[in-house]
Amino acid sequence: MSFNMDRKLHYMRLRRVLAGVVLAGAAAVAHGQSLTVPVTPAIITPPSGNSLFLVAGAVGTQGYICLPTSAGTATASWTVKPSRPQATLFQRVFGYDVQIATHFLSPDANPNDAAPSPLPFGSATWQSSLDTSRVWAQVLHSNSIPAGSDPICPNAGSIPCLLLQSIGSQSGTAGGTLLSKTTFIQRLTTQGGGAPADGCSTSADVGTQILVAYTADYYFYRKN
Repeated sequence: MSFNMDRKLHYMRLRRVLAGVVLAGAAAVAHGQSLTVPVTPAIITPPSGNSLFLVAGAVGTQGYICLPTSAGTATASWTVKPSRPQATLFQRVFGYDVQIATHFLSPDANPNDAAPSPLPFGSATWQSSLDTSRVWAQVLHSNSIPAGSDPICPNAGSIPCLLLQSIGSQSGTAGGTLLSKTTFIQRLTTQGGGAPADGCSTSADVGTQILVAYTADYYFYRKN
């Protein structure tokens, strides 16, 4: 019992140390140290006046549901589930993968001027695992390129690469702002997550659901 408690305390201390390193790294970028900004097509490049401050790899799933191709037809096709994707974001620190954020769908509780009206029932959300701050973001102007169309998005058949704009944000429960200052997010180097090639073609398949694993790199920007 004591051994298990000691291990748990050790893990908690290690997690706090690693979280502090990640936060310190983000703070260093905010104070002038630079990350490598990816070279991307104009349609998925943030506008000038925004600086990269955080990069994280992600592992997640994209969800699909089989629906009729149109009313009254006997054919069907895979459609993205609006509640997806979901993902966990990591950074490599001292040889460990440290969870720094989660990506999911939730109601935009603090919309900004870029938010659509009316708001959807849920919006893509990124929440810091370190200070609980969050940002809601959306692809607003068809800012997307298909996978396989550019060196920054090379894996054909995967989910597309995107530029998302903040449509709301919220500080963490203790006032943290790691993600709440985000203005734009890029989803790049996607691998997997595309709709299956089979399993949804006729009315007999309608209602079938599937989760497809994917990986990607997320790039977070804030105003200069």
